[in-house]
Amino acid sequence: MTSKILKVLKYPNGFLRKKTEEVKDFKDPKLSKFISDMAKTMEAEKGIGLAAPQVGSNLRICVARVNNVLYVLTNPKIYSYSRKKEIFEEGCLSFPGKFFPVERPVKVKIKARDAAGKKMKIKAEGLLARVLQHEIDHLDGILIIDREVPKVQP
Repeated sequence: MTSKILKVLKYPNGFLRKKTEEVKDFKDPKLSKFISDMAKTMEAEKGIGLAAPQVGSNLRICVARVNNVLYVLTNPKIYSYSRKKEIFEEGCLSFPGKFFPVERPVKVKIKARDAAGKKMKIKAEGLLARVLQHEIDHLDGILIIDREVPKVQP
């Protein structure tokens, strides 16, 4: 099974605003192929995260590669956020070459399923927490520009 590079949708494509639907059939052979294609696309585009809506799918799936570990999350939900937040510049494959200051919790706890449908929990902090929050936002139709911190005028 060879992976192919998918077309990444760019803002203002309206599909990026759609909410995703949960993956129900983990036995569907197209699912693992699609996840493999997503991972290959993310790497080809030099990204560290990619959500299904960015490649024209309404499935609740995202992939991320942080510290050389590939994370595949289906049906992810954040169930805990740290009180502490940080503002950091974020980029997005749907906004090529642009960076936006975004405030996010520094730690999150996420419930999800892996590519085979097995339940998992992730305690994420730092870059991983930020990437996963960014990708899960995509799954809810929320874009980086919706979270941008307004620049304070002197």
